[in-house]
Amino acid sequence: MPPNPYETDRLLAEYLLFHYGTEAELLPWPFGPREALDFPVRSVTGTFEPLPPEGRALDLGCAVGRSSFELARHCRAVVGIDFSHRFIEAARALQQHGVHPYERIDEGVLTTPLLARVPAGIDRSRVQFETGDATHLRPDLGLFDAVLAANLLCRLPDPRRCLARLPSLVKPGGQLVLTTPMTWMDDYTPREQWLGGYERKGQRIATLDGIREMLEPAFELIRTTDLPLLIREHTRKYQWTVTQASLWRRRP
Repeated sequence: MPPNPYETDRLLAEYLLFHYGTEAELLPWPFGPREALDFPVRSVTGTFEPLPPEGRALDLGCAVGRSSFELARHCRAVVGIDFSHRFIEAARALQQHGVHPYERIDEGVLTTPLLARVPAGIDRSRVQFETGDATHLRPDLGLFDAVLAANLLCRLPDPRRCLARLPSLVKPGGQLVLTTPMTWMDDYTPREQWLGGYERKGQRIATLDGIREMLEPAFELIRTTDLPLLIREHTRKYQWTVTQASLWRRRP
């Protein structure tokens, strides 16, 4: 496996901008895919059904935490977990102070100082962040009314191990949202561990097929949704991606 790019200054800045940047900071051009902005917010508001206000939520692969804070608008307690120590350090700083400085890359070594801000009106005390491995989660996490795993599966060495743990994390009747761009790469996931993107006995296997094989019969698939996202690398280069979000309900 290559060194973890999610511990670098560059990726930390990209993700702070991705999660907390304003429209003007992210996409100053009068043209561009504005419907792809605010993905960490839409991964909550555009996927889950109404959540219990006294419930617990888990944001698995939380990165720098914006979706965790958005879940805190709806749930009493939220746990955000990510493998990157740098991402969790930034998320904890935002939880404690509400703001965190960073440098947006503009061109070459030219940068612009920016400030990531947790939106007003969010009770930051509802959220706690910790480092963790989605394939080896601590056993005492407990049960959750809602679990979000956004764009995580195709960056894991063993995504099936992660999926196998989910029935023990979601309460009966609780909700699970998975989003994935299905970007399977040998650098992150050995090919024999891919959930989809290959043929089996002459049949094309899509990622949703592999997820369904793992989650049923513990979960019922409620719906799928296409969610675009936009990550800014520098002033003139962006990543435009369309993820597939699937909402699942834990069977009794």
